[in-house]
Amino acid sequence: MQWSEFFTSSVGKKFVMGLTGLFLISFLVIHVGINATIFADLVDPDENGAMFNKAAHFMGSTVLIRILEIGLFAGIILHIVQGYMLEAKNRSARSVGYAVNLGNRGSKWYSRAMGLLGTIILLFLIIHMAHFWVKARITHTLAPVTYNGVEMHDMFSEMKAVFSEGWVIAVYVLGCISLGYHLAHGFQSAFRTVGVHNNKYNSLLVNLGYGFSILVSLLFALMPIAMYFGWVG
Repeated sequence: MQWSEFFTSSVGKKFVMGLTGLFLISFLVIHVGINATIFADLVDPDENGAMFNKAAHFMGSTVLIRILEIGLFAGIILHIVQGYMLEAKNRSARSVGYAVNLGNRGSKWYSRAMGLLGTIILLFLIIHMAHFWVKARITHTLAPVTYNGVEMHDMFSEMKAVFSEGWVIAVYVLGCISLGYHLAHGFQSAFRTVGVHNNKYNSLLVNLGYGFSILVSLLFALMPIAMYFGWVG
């Protein structure tokens, strides 16, 4: 089998999904870690988002990070395209249906709803980028703030403004819930697809995936909630 045939085959598409999935998981670890610095405000009320603004400025002004950002977008697009192609193929294969509907006895509902969950996450991602990435990278309409003589975007104040509306919180929480279920299946599936599979450690990988999906989605959801209720900021 040639490489071109491999990547257009079902196995190849799943391999690409797994590889890009692991890349996006690593991005989530960095992203949630940086965003969680807003909670420094709980320890020092006078901090007022300084740590978060500095971290965001570092990510946006470092050449290597900006280059990796291009790879991130490429990975997201590839993951989405391959995901929809696999979903379409799976739906086509299931068009006849089963004689007996096994429901959750055959597989978890969220593993069968990855296409729907991915679509919700995609819509959430578009809204999220419009709120922050577009303003920081394209329109440059964020208010400035200066630390030690260095001017940077006041992303913390923008977060407070964005998360002051109830409908925005509802959208973000829905996006985070969808992300949690998507990761609950996608985490272990990505590792299995690239060959990290061992019967001895399979349950550990599954539990690690559940723990990761809960922790990441919970932290992401807590950020807008904490700002909406004035716990930080």
